[in-house]
Amino acid sequence: MTTIELIANFSYIVSAALFIFGLKMLGSPATARKGNFLSSIGMLIAVIAGLTAHQIVSFEMIIVGVLIGSIIGALAARLVEMTSMPEMVALFNGSGGGASLLVGWATLYNDEVSTFTAVTVILAILIGGLTLTGSLLAYGKLSERISSAAIVFSGQRIVNSLILIGLIGSGAMLVNDPSPDSTWFYAVLGLSLLLGIMAVIPIGGADMPVVISLLNSYSGIAACAAGFAINNNILIVAGSLVGASGIILTNIMCKAMNRSLANVLFSGFGAIKQGKAIEGEVKPISVEDAYYILEAAGNVCFVPGYGMAVAQAQHVVKELGEILEANGAEVSYAIHPVAGRMPGHMNVLLAEADVPYEQLVEMDDINPRIENVDVAIIIGANDVVNPSAREDEDSPIFGMPIINVDKARTVFVLKRSMASGFSGVDNPLFFGENTRMLFGDAKESISGVISEFG
Repeated sequence: MTTIELIANFSYIVSAALFIFGLKMLGSPATARKGNFLSSIGMLIAVIAGLTAHQIVSFEMIIVGVLIGSIIGALAARLVEMTSMPEMVALFNGSGGGASLLVGWATLYNDEVSTFTAVTVILAILIGGLTLTGSLLAYGKLSERISSAAIVFSGQRIVNSLILIGLIGSGAMLVNDPSPDSTWFYAVLGLSLLLGIMAVIPIGGADMPVVISLLNSYSGIAACAAGFAINNNILIVAGSLVGASGIILTNIMCKAMNRSLANVLFSGFGAIKQGKAIEGEVKPISVEDAYYILEAAGNVCFVPGYGMAVAQAQHVVKELGEILEANGAEVSYAIHPVAGRMPGHMNVLLAEADVPYEQLVEMDDINPRIENVDVAIIIGANDVVNPSAREDEDSPIFGMPIINVDKARTVFVLKRSMASGFSGVDNPLFFGENTRMLFGDAKESISGVISEFG
């Protein structure tokens, strides 16, 4: 081993340590920024070490790539709204899968490809291709460029099984003849891309947080396979960390919805069960009336959802929270694990508004004391506060743990209309005796309440 290779391997160890510490810090909103920074430094060290040890292409081309990537990243950070963050994460997952696919493809151009390398190449292409098209489809659903509803048809599982069998057969033939010009290579490539589409189309909108975390895991596994294909240790480590953390997060998301991963992937959310018809009368409330109730409240709990992101209301929510605290009220923010359209979506929004971390309360912590809450303010959330999950066995979300806001003394629901949430499931909470509907843009409504406080 040369001195340069020894230094590169030592740098990989440092990078791996930074990845692990950074990943640990990402588990808390208070340390997430520092964790992201450490992980970025680790990746920078790994890239420099890899380029120094293996001069695969010219540094001129590498610099051009770095500049283009930096410009795209800077523009994304500046221009992408928080409402579009889930879509951007989906595209990032797809980019990771696509990169692994290309690495595997390029490896086939080596003069000698061993059986082990051929197998890892096939895995990189298969999982990378699946992640690429699956993520693009998830992006389309999240951005509502295509319908977010589950698309299911008779014989769907049979079709998917045939695609998988075709992949296994084509992959076996490609191992025997690992050539980029082989018909079997294009068969593996095409079927992998097709499988990504077929795997995501039966997944409905309510399951998007699970899909995002699962695709993130896939991108890591694909990177790990690509690392084995090109014998790069840090790519193996980084891919393994992303893959494992994504699987853990996916499991957390599934538990939060009281569903198995198989159920999420193959059931087609809401495709069969529709739930009972809801009867009752909604009770609208004015901004002035909302002010009088809040002015007398001693305990107020905000429950944010995707509607808060759409309205960009997180800053006025924080301002109202500070006013209520100054008025003597205890203020908290109840966070459901799958609120929004990606894991941690609400945490990110509230962190952007500098809401104190100690005021963020998880579902399991708020539910035991929700009956002591004078006013629960629902901001654009629907499915995560839907009592049907507890009471209606015919509902698609039955069994899903929810924040029991209907047990609070008074409930304010801030919505533009009576439309159902992203899952398409109606919410009987809107018709509850203790519920008052504050219709309109959430940001404008809360600003109006703030004005009433003077």
